[in-house]
Amino acid sequence: MNNLIVVPVELNGVELSFIIDTGVSKVILFDIGNSDSLTFNNSEILQLRGLGDKGSTKAIKSEGNRLRIGNAVNSNQSIFGIFDKNLNFTPRLGVPVHGIIGYDLFKDFLVEINYSSKYIRLHKNNSKLNLSKKWEQIPISLHKKKPYLYAHINGSDAKTEVKLLIDTGSSDALWLFENEEKALYPNPDLFFDDYLGKGLSGSVYGKRSKMNALTIGKYTHLNLNVAYPDSICVGLVKNHKERNGSISGNLLKRYNWFVDYRNNVLYAKSNRYFDEPFTYNNSGIIIEQHGVRVVKEYKKERISDFGVSTGNSFKDASFMEASVVHYSLKPAFDIVEIRKGSNADIAGLKIGDELLSINGNETHTMKLQEIIKLLHGKTGETLRLRVQRQGVEKQVKFRLDNVFQKKDPQLTEGL
Repeated sequence: MNNLIVVPVELNGVELSFIIDTGVSKVILFDIGNSDSLTFNNSEILQLRGLGDKGSTKAIKSEGNRLRIGNAVNSNQSIFGIFDKNLNFTPRLGVPVHGIIGYDLFKDFLVEINYSSKYIRLHKNNSKLNLSKKWEQIPISLHKKKPYLYAHINGSDAKTEVKLLIDTGSSDALWLFENEEKALYPNPDLFFDDYLGKGLSGSVYGKRSKMNALTIGKYTHLNLNVAYPDSICVGLVKNHKERNGSISGNLLKRYNWFVDYRNNVLYAKSNRYFDEPFTYNNSGIIIEQHGVRVVKEYKKERISDFGVSTGNSFKDASFMEASVVHYSLKPAFDIVEIRKGSNADIAGLKIGDELLSINGNETHTMKLQEIIKLLHGKTGETLRLRVQRQGVEKQVKFRLDNVFQKKDPQLTEGL
């Protein structure tokens, strides 16, 4: 789901969904104000720091909670509940997400992550693996309960060894922290400013670029996406001075994994996603699923002299087909970010616009991931959007950008 792993979790008897995030050392629950059926013991108020532009966020720490994933149960789980209702990953993914779990899962199990078949398995820590030679053994180290590995990058100037956080909670491919001494910086002829995502402490912005090559063990990726987050956002969470960045979901999904914290090792094997091309959001807009809207639909139904028939219950009646109006609640999709100077920006789209249709397809019939795929289309492709702004519908047409080399936009407002 957006290169992230979402699993069902039961917390104190309540069924929830959590993101598996190796980049966090705590179990974190979002938006606890909406979880009325949850109860917590031994709680205290504190501040959590995380990646973002706001520094820290208020949280409640609770001890002695019962957490279950599959058949694995922890009856004395510490939970950190976030008060900030704006910190909500559900709109970005289009599916309910109530929290994140990282170290507390991986420390107790040998974790198998199969991205290609979309499952995880929790094996006992002392389990013996009989893996073929196709599996690559990669050493890792843990620092403050977070996993790191070494990789080599080949940028515009030199080949460099980097120490990277393994971050399953981010959907990008590769993040690097700018460092002149290690030649870590965007290609000056191949970058653009962009919104990078949302962290525990707010939105993250930075530069996106391309990397010639990244090598992990025996595997090499060519011409991959790389992002350089703003130094202010990075400074808040870079508590490991040797860290140079992160590898995340868009790279990790190209392998199946066995993660062994106890023995400080990963086992990786490439899967069917390995050669999938790296793409960018060429539209310049970020869409979120925000609540629902009322949709009027017409459905064909059989009408008899006695009313609507759903079967053959009126044997002697005469029937005709008619369009009957139905009203239903459907997902609503809003524009929440617009890249400045993009064709979408120039075409007049605004943050807060509700997306009603895209290329003639009504968005209430689509999943968020289907919409995102269209936004990642090829440069020059035309998007025709129908949006609603303050109760007024607007038609907007624009071409997907070349994010690295801005051309004269060809766009039209109205069709």
